[in-house]
Order: sequence, then structure tokens, then C-alpha cells
Amino acid sequence: MENPEIFEKIQILYEDEHLLAIDKPSGLVVHSDGKTDEPSVADWLMHTYPKLADVGEPWKRPDGAVIPRPGIVHRIDRDTSGVLLVCKDNETFAAIKKKFQNREMEKSYYAFVYGEIHDRTGIIDRPIARSRKDFRLWSAQRGARGEERDAVTAYAVLQSSNGFTFVEARPKTGRTHQIRVHLKAINHPVICDRLYAPKREAGLGFTRLALHAAKLSFSFDDRQFVIESPMPEDFQRAFNILSSQQ
Repeated sequence: MENPEIFEKIQILYEDEHLLAIDKPSGLVVHSDGKTDEPSVADWLMHTYPKLADVGEPWKRPDGAVIPRPGIVHRIDRDTSGVLLVCKDNETFAAIKKKFQNREMEKSYYAFVYGEIHDRTGIIDRPIARSRKDFRLWSAQRGARGEERDAVTAYAVLQSSNGFTFVEARPKTGRTHQIRVHLKAINHPVICDRLYAPKREAGLGFTRLALHAAKLSFSFDDRQFVIESPMPEDFQRAFNILSSQQ
């Protein structure tokens, strides 16, 4: 695969002999689902860091196809931007994976949502299961199907006006689409969320999901890491709009 234009938007936030943290642009999937040829972070890693080919755990599809995930220890959604952590060796991969499983990785996201949230802080403690309406969706509402999995998200309102709110969300668990599902469950879905708010018009100038993985904090190798992604331009513009309407 030739290097697509979106690869040029990938920025390195931190790197040492064990860890690599990148700033993933919105619109780039972390790894392939094996059904399409769209570019992925995994492709970029295989090209830029070929020695990572044997690091981590490939994903085996139900049909037996093996999807490489070189050093990738966690994921963020295609349309979410921000911090993505990659491990450079299998010992580090195992250690960081265990930290994710034990909920020792502190994650912070920024989101712009529809509506004005009145409580300045809150905790959304609602289990998540598959939606009965659409196999692509997850739900924190009654009537979901299959096994419910516990899910907890803390949030704080950073700015609110004119029918929109800027929030910091801190997921305590790592369920698929967790922040998007939880914010929808309290009737404040993320702006431009085409899965969970498909009938809403985009606001504040957004043309993509208004969700950004802003910070990842953890301890490793007797060090404390705080890796941050700068606020994207579209987030800064939206924040300025809200601030001017106070």
C-alpha cells in the first residue's frame, strides 16, 4: 500500500525504546476488519516500524483470516482523534495489556454534545449490551440484548451555552463505544455521531464525530507517564464559539 495522505497527519507524541504514543487523526481506523482495503494505523506501523510485526496479538476473524495488529494494545474509534499507545516489544505489551485489564490506565476524553448538561459533574453507571435495533450499536438502555457488561464513565462540564456542552469524560471501564453510548443514555449524544444520533444536524462547525482522546496517564517501569494530545483545530474553534456565547 502506498502511503495515503491521512498518514501524513499522524504525529508522534512520545517515543522511547519500549513505548510509542501517536496522535491519531479522525477518519483513520486503528486496524483493518479484513473486509476493506482502507488504510489503518496498523498499516502505518508496519511501514514505519517493521520490527513491530511480531509484537502483540493478531486478531483472528471467524473465517480464519488473521489481521495484524503490530504492537497495538488498545483502540479508539475510527472517527475519534487523539492518543493511541503502541508497545515495541512483547514484554511491554503484556505489561500494558494487564494495566488496561486492571483499569490502571487513566483515560480522559473531550467531547462536544447536544444540549446543555446542568450537573457540573456526574457519574454514568449503566451496563452496556448490544442494541436490539441494530447489530452495529451498543446500548445502555433497557431492552438491550445479550450479556450486559458493567460500564462507568465520570464526566465534568467544561463549557455550556446555546444548546451545546463541552465535557471531559473519564471512562473507568473500556467498553466498545462506551462514552458515545453513555452520553446518549443521558440524552446528550456526541455531536456528529452518525451511529448514535443520525438524525441530528451537526453543530458548532463539526463535520466529524466530536470526540477526542485527550490524555492517557499510567505508571510503567517505575515512571509516571502523562501523554497528552493537543486540542484539534475543530475543537478549538467550537470551544471559541461556546465561549463567545457566554
